[in-house]
Amino acid sequence: MTNDRIFVGGGGEGYAEPRELLLRYGNRHGLITGATGTGKTVTLQILAEAFSRAGVPVVVQDVKGDLSGLAMAATPDPKLDAALTSRAEKIGAPTYAYRSFPAVFWDLFGESGHPVRTTVSEIGPLLLSGMLDLSEAQEGVLNIAFRVADEQGLALLDLKDLQAMLVWLGENAAEVGRTYGNVASSSVGAIQRKLLVLENQGAAGFLGEPHLKLADLMAQDGGEGRINVLMSDRLMQSPRVYAMFLLWLLSELFEELPEVGDPDKPVLVFFFDEAHLLFRNAPKALLEKVVQVVRLIRSKGVGVYFITQNPDDVPGDVLAQLGNRIQHALRAFTPRDKKALKLAAETFRPNPAFDTETAIQEVGTGEAVVSLLEAKGVPAMVSRTLIRPPESRMGPLSAEERAGVIGRSPVAGIYDTALDRESASEILAQRSDKAAEDSLLAERMLEEAAREREHTHARRYEPPGPARAPAGNRSRSGGSLGEDLARTVVKQLNSRQGQKLVRGILGSLFRGR
Repeated sequence: MTNDRIFVGGGGEGYAEPRELLLRYGNRHGLITGATGTGKTVTLQILAEAFSRAGVPVVVQDVKGDLSGLAMAATPDPKLDAALTSRAEKIGAPTYAYRSFPAVFWDLFGESGHPVRTTVSEIGPLLLSGMLDLSEAQEGVLNIAFRVADEQGLALLDLKDLQAMLVWLGENAAEVGRTYGNVASSSVGAIQRKLLVLENQGAAGFLGEPHLKLADLMAQDGGEGRINVLMSDRLMQSPRVYAMFLLWLLSELFEELPEVGDPDKPVLVFFFDEAHLLFRNAPKALLEKVVQVVRLIRSKGVGVYFITQNPDDVPGDVLAQLGNRIQHALRAFTPRDKKALKLAAETFRPNPAFDTETAIQEVGTGEAVVSLLEAKGVPAMVSRTLIRPPESRMGPLSAEERAGVIGRSPVAGIYDTALDRESASEILAQRSDKAAEDSLLAERMLEEAAREREHTHARRYEPPGPARAPAGNRSRSGGSLGEDLARTVVKQLNSRQGQKLVRGILGSLFRGR
């Protein structure tokens, strides 16, 4: 056993022959499949442990909460200890002992881990349009909103910023349209309705600051790769928010990481548990992005592993890119099950020692048929393999244990408190208040001018008599009522308030640039 490979388990008739995943092919992606209760989660756990030991940062999506146990050593139990020790000895597992791993808990909703946030500007109009499944016209309006916000210095940080920008765009559609093209109110309304769906699913907590830095995912702690556990029990019930998060994260990795070809070991490894939930009813933009990333991100040194029940849960374009495969037991009770079983067997390089389709039905819990890439990236011949036991706890942490891990986290205090800088919603609200003040001032000036007109009219037509005021106290102009009104308005406009009003009324629509 050397440090350039991961010990997965033992194969052969007595399970004495090691089955190993070569680290230099760890970025060639992988698939872990099998029926419920056959050991998929434990296999994911031992791979995450092994990558971490090798110094490779890991991101695991924890749907059921079981993977939180990575942060703690297993609690000694005589019966379980004996069984695990026996298995470790049977397969020749190296350096087996209970231990914990450097895990950091994340949660998009900030309930069971550190909050995960990014800004609307970081996501950008292209990804957001795809995730919202906007039409071409709606995508054009969203691009105009981002463009105008950028030119006017209106930062789009959170959901209310984008909503405020769309309201402004609808109110100023005619003026904006002369510069950027037609802004249909129907398109603005459609975008607002789709953003409301996001808001109802909890997107307001994900969109904002401080935004997550990739460096905090791709870190090492004590020489071991950080295991980032994304708590996803609630997230999987918010498919639009989940899709937006994945679109952003995969795009960030693809854009920011340099090309490294085939490194000695991956720079980062992703595990997507319950992948059928990811691909089922996913937005078209997400599916396209996943396919693109799986094809191309290997050259960035990133490995992607999907965990699901049947291989046909994964789109064919993605399935073809998954070189390392671990298949736990499948049961064939229905025609669909039989088809899935046949498909699973056909994806392996045959072994003349046994029938792969039969073996997939016969393997027990913690056992699998395995084919990992070997020299020159060629899939190894399939073998029945007894999976090594994990060193961390199998099962979830208690609420108190989780709170302790979060409190000791290397990112504690960095992301936990949301920031609310002055941005588009606040600036547009200030402009609206200023416009309202200008309008009120204009009304008052007109009222004052009207009163002055009435007063002048009354003095001009007073009956003659001894009590009449001297001529010098009357209007010096002796002009018409319209001239008196104009003179009054000019006088008001020469004042400081009047000058402010002129700037407010006659200023450019884009004076905030």
